[in-house]
Amino acid sequence: MAGNSQRRGRRLTPKAGAPKGSGGKNKDALAGRGRTLPADERPWHKAYSGTEKLPQRTAWKQDKERRAAAEEGRAPKIGQPGSKDTTWGKGGGRGVPTTGGRGTGGRGARPTGRGGPRVAPGRKSNPSKDTPELLVGRNPVLESLRAQVPATALYTAQGIDADDRVNEIVRTAADRGIAILEISRAELDRMTGGVLHQGIGLQVPAFAYQPFDDLVAAALEQAAPLLVALDGVTDPRNLGAVIRSAAAFGAQGVFVPERRAAGITATAWRTSAGAAARVPVAQVTNLTRSLKACQAAGFMVVGLDADGETDLYDLEAAVGPLVVVVGSEGRGLSRLVGETCDLTVSIPMVSDVESLNASVAAAVTLAEVARRRAAEG
Repeated sequence: MAGNSQRRGRRLTPKAGAPKGSGGKNKDALAGRGRTLPADERPWHKAYSGTEKLPQRTAWKQDKERRAAAEEGRAPKIGQPGSKDTTWGKGGGRGVPTTGGRGTGGRGARPTGRGGPRVAPGRKSNPSKDTPELLVGRNPVLESLRAQVPATALYTAQGIDADDRVNEIVRTAADRGIAILEISRAELDRMTGGVLHQGIGLQVPAFAYQPFDDLVAAALEQAAPLLVALDGVTDPRNLGAVIRSAAAFGAQGVFVPERRAAGITATAWRTSAGAAARVPVAQVTNLTRSLKACQAAGFMVVGLDADGETDLYDLEAAVGPLVVVVGSEGRGLSRLVGETCDLTVSIPMVSDVESLNASVAAAVTLAEVARRRAAEG
């Protein structure tokens, strides 16, 4: 008998093959999941460049690659630990430029890492803008508690390895009256959306922004009105540092765009060393329109630019009502904002060095403004 087509129980329909396309039969299981981590965000990869503690095996891999490269006379193919913040923030931990460009009175830019959570493969992290944030990681949580960042709850995973940092975190939270909740590691995974949390999470409330009109009105009540505007600064650490400088040198407020710019997150609050509680911060829909409103109210609007028409040390307008505009980390002042400014100011430098960081440029400018006002007074 040819073949076995007459056997009992034979299959009458063809077998179902694997789904077509990348992933084969496992493709459906990957639907809706997050991106795969790039090499520089994987703690187990020799290209790891994160800010968290370098695992011993990763350090061994990098050292092995250095020795091999030295023997072969080539550059080692390894990461730069500490150059990419993988401990906190919104997004997927992808790097963006964070050093000042033309808008900060310097001469170029150098990209460094942007703050962002390291998301485990196959997970998603999409925190809502208006909901409480969950700050994760032992060092970030400890630093935030030390900086008096407002918090509503501390979550610890059951069975957490309690080192000195965890003990201080729990003790500080208890002293501040923050609710301490012990939950399963699986529940903490779910709450963080797959972010590597090290068994600890601090819930912080959404920041309460000041209405822009109130910010301007309050500044005009002062003898020497001074405001700071940020044009597309995307690094929350730069934002926090600018707020700290604003508090140190007598500015009455800071305002930032709602879109394509950093807002007040726990990272910004921590960097400000608590100054965000003392300096009002407003979000505006249209920065150009807001600057024009300041001009109509009597402010002189000054933008920082490497090719500015006025030297900072010759800024006579510093003694009057003033708005200092700091450009974004990479491209500086946007075209419309630059055209709206009454004048642009450059920070003199003695040599051809890398450009100043946006927050450093703001601090230098505010310090000079404060010096001139003190001399006038």
